Parts: sequence; structure tokens; C-alpha cells
Amino acid sequence: MDVDPQSLFPYRADPAEPSAVDRIRDAALGCFATRGVSGTSLRAVAEAAGVSIGLVQHHFGTKARLVSAVEDHVLRVLGEAIAAEPLPAPPADPIAELGHRVTSIMTDHPEVVGYVGRALADGDAFASVVFDGLVTVSTAQWDQLADHGLLAPGTDRTWAVLNPLVLVLGTVILRAQLDRHLPEPLASGDQLRRWDDAVAELLRKGLLRDETD
Repeated sequence: MDVDPQSLFPYRADPAEPSAVDRIRDAALGCFATRGVSGTSLRAVAEAAGVSIGLVQHHFGTKARLVSAVEDHVLRVLGEAIAAEPLPAPPADPIAELGHRVTSIMTDHPEVVGYVGRALADGDAFASVVFDGLVTVSTAQWDQLADHGLLAPGTDRTWAVLNPLVLVLGTVILRAQLDRHLPEPLASGDQLRRWDDAVAELLRKGLLRDETD
């Protein structure tokens, strides 16, 4: 199944240099991820962005429009990271490529990860948009793996799609709790590599065909 990432995670391309609009949006993303939308005022966003509240209102008008701009940006980042290209065919390692796409979001866009985690924990409407989009992308990716003959016989295709999302999104939601049981924060390079390797091992042993068969 071919998937157009822009239809699932619609976005407008950002300019090369961040504008005042981008700075305000990024400040809002950080505030919303940390404090939640309801716990963040336009004044707090203005302070975080280093601009006047009047400039925030000039560009966005209302808090609802600012939230919409933040969510458009989150969807753009997700779409570019996970859905822009098909998975590579063997002899390349598609599971490693999947892991790289996920860890790159965690490394390069921690505020996006924080926002998605909060939305999922709160169960708001945006969480459903993100999750449904991820299910569609994941379905297409596992279809690619099946087309390459990589799935183990008898694989439950529904849970082949959902289980990796549970592993990734559960990690995002529980990140603060997981950090208490790790020698350093999950966001550190070493711990992200350990997590990625562990998830890849589960997927390979549970869902992919044994290469010795």
C-alpha cells in the first residue's frame, strides 16, 4: 500500500531561517509539552519566545490558532521523519532503518516527542489524529516487509502493526518513569541505542522470518 505522508501528516514547508512566527510556535511547543495547553498562557509563550504578547496576538490571534499551528508543525515533523521514504529492501536492514527514524525524532525534536506524549496521555483529539496516522504508516511499512518476504509465517498482521507502536509510544509516555530505572536519561545517546537495539531484537525474533529457515 502506497502512503502519501502529506495526506496523513499535512504540513506547510518552513522557511530556511526561522521567522518570528516560527520562534513563537517553537516556544509554544516547548511550553505546551512541559505545562500542557491549558496550563500555558499566551503571555507565557511570549516570555519564552522573547517577544511581546502583542506580537503573539498579531501573528496568531487566539490561543486556539496557536495550538493549531503547533499541531501542524508536530505533524510535519512526524511525516518527514517516518513516512517520507519507503523502507529499504534486503539486503539492507529495514528494522534498523525504522529504529533510526524513531530515534532521530527523539534526538532532534524532543519537544515534539514531549507534546505527543502529553497528548496521548491526556487522550485528546490530537492524540487520535497522530495515532491513526501512525497506524496507517505502520500498516504500509509492514506491507513492505511482507512484500519482501520478511514476515514470519502466521504473523498476526494487525498486531504486527500495533505492537511496535505500543513499544514506541509507551516509551514516550513513560519516559520520566523509565529514566528512574536507567543509568542515565533515555534521551542520552547510549540509552537510546540500547533501547533501539532491544526493540529491534524483539521485532526480529517475534515478527520476522528466521533467516535459517
